[in-house]
Amino acid sequence: MCGICGFNWKDEALARKMAARITHRGPDQEGVFAGEKMTLAFRRLSIIDLSENGAQPMANEDGTIHLVFNGEIYNFQELRDRLKKKGHRFRSRTDSEVIIHAYEEYGDDCVDHLRGMFGFAVYDQQRNRLLLARDRIGIKPLYYTFTGGRLLFASEIKAILADDRVERRVNSQALYDYLGFEFVPAPRTMFDGIHKLPAGHLLVFEDGRINVREYWDLRFTGYGPLPSLDEAVEELRSQLDTAVKSHLVSDVPLGVFLSGGLDSSCLVALMRRHISGPLKTFTIGYEDRSFSELDYAEIVARHCETDHQVLRLDTLNADYVEQTLWHLDEPMTDLSTVPLYLLCRQAREHVTVCLSGEGADESFAGYDRFKASRMNRWFRLVPAPLRRQVIGRLTAMLPDQPQKKGAINMLKRFVEGANLDPSGQHLRWQYFLNATLEKRLFADGFRASVTMDPFRRIRELDARCDATDQVNREIYLDMRFMMTDSVLMKVDRMSMASSLEIRVPLLDHVLVEFLASLPGSWKLHGMTTKYIFRKALEGLLPETIVHRGKQGYSLPVKHLLRGGLKQYMIERLHDSRVLAETMNMAYIDRLIEEHCSMKQNHNHILWALLNVAIWHDRFFD
Repeated sequence: MCGICGFNWKDEALARKMAARITHRGPDQEGVFAGEKMTLAFRRLSIIDLSENGAQPMANEDGTIHLVFNGEIYNFQELRDRLKKKGHRFRSRTDSEVIIHAYEEYGDDCVDHLRGMFGFAVYDQQRNRLLLARDRIGIKPLYYTFTGGRLLFASEIKAILADDRVERRVNSQALYDYLGFEFVPAPRTMFDGIHKLPAGHLLVFEDGRINVREYWDLRFTGYGPLPSLDEAVEELRSQLDTAVKSHLVSDVPLGVFLSGGLDSSCLVALMRRHISGPLKTFTIGYEDRSFSELDYAEIVARHCETDHQVLRLDTLNADYVEQTLWHLDEPMTDLSTVPLYLLCRQAREHVTVCLSGEGADESFAGYDRFKASRMNRWFRLVPAPLRRQVIGRLTAMLPDQPQKKGAINMLKRFVEGANLDPSGQHLRWQYFLNATLEKRLFADGFRASVTMDPFRRIRELDARCDATDQVNREIYLDMRFMMTDSVLMKVDRMSMASSLEIRVPLLDHVLVEFLASLPGSWKLHGMTTKYIFRKALEGLLPETIVHRGKQGYSLPVKHLLRGGLKQYMIERLHDSRVLAETMNMAYIDRLIEEHCSMKQNHNHILWALLNVAIWHDRFFD
């Protein structure tokens, strides 16, 4: 795992300055290639082939093709053998060198032969041509800016900002989208003029122009005859085992995050099949048991005989919030971000690589919002005036419960989401800018500067999805919209902040494509989420784990904003220049009062605004 950056002119000093901004991604080695028309820089975290043979930037035999690469290619040994039979000669045991020879053999189509997570740049010096590529699912990040013929790219935005000629301006539309979805959807970033290369896309820079195109999308049809459920369960067991085994290749110590949920527990059990020696597991817990899964994690740790370590997090230092925002580069308010950052710091003291269970909730339909979507079909039979003016207003008046998922909290969340614009559909439980917030939160000038149509991107994605059933259509939305720029961005940044590589076997693209070929009813069966996943894990894990519901390890932010972080939040929000220019501060004060008095739970919007204030202060002021 590493950090990469570069630009289309010669300047070794700038390249080293950019690379220095992302030293945390690769503390083991720095390298620079400075050609007359292209400069590439690299920071290395040594995982496979720890010798100098793995140093980057890496070139082919005649020095005409240069590579910087961030990620892991899990089929590199098979691909290497195939390329050797075609006459290619290798100098190292790295997966990086395989990409160079795959590009020589297949050109831009080399990405079709790679199984793994990656963000890389290949510079073809003879053609003065640069290829940027990001993996299918978007596990690894890649950013770029192109203005006045100048192209810069990097694994993180802060490296691009090392060039003082890059202007820093807030992207108003991105800010609006962020306050609805809790992340900034691609291709925008919170910095105007700096873009995310979307998942499954290539960028080619040639003849002074850039061309961005998609090379992969998730499809649900055209896979041939449907197997029986029993056959699908057996195939799923095989694919899960293959994916996990392939992710264990490493020349450095390796562990796994164990929350106690179904996804991470599956990884631990499958890893135990292939690792006979000590297996380190790491988890996090809180005193408030409604936010904690420690008991379940301990059940799995005992079942699989792991060396289990627990990080207890009952208080939160505001410095940790500041540090996470620096590493994120832009606000993203997933409530598990800070705990994950601290867990990664702890794990890095013992291992260099950790496996994690991201992706199963999306591809197996594991979130509560899948069930809410099914329930909403019945709720929408109630006449709209009754739903909105009576039921909506009555539930909004109910006080907040201290538990994470109390019955009243769940009811309020469901009714509020169900009364959103129908085009929002599946994201009703994620989107939190309701009509009242949209009307009162934004200053008039800001409102006039943005397109206040939050679900426009959702409609575009829905139109291109080829799934024929509603559950799979919602899975597509999660996989291609929610997960990449929220969950996976969080995982990459928080792990790389501690120079820890996280691998996500449940997002192996072959496994993901197999799951896409199966009916949605095998994933959400009645109101049972992850139905086929649970069946595949029967006998591998204790029944209490296989059939338990989802909880997650999000931070108890609503309590912290009423307690230890209250004054910090108030001062930060009131001192923020960007909020003063774009928001109605009197209404923010009202939200603070209602939240702290427990009349309402406004933790999502207050946490989102706090993140904006901290981010803007760190990157602008």
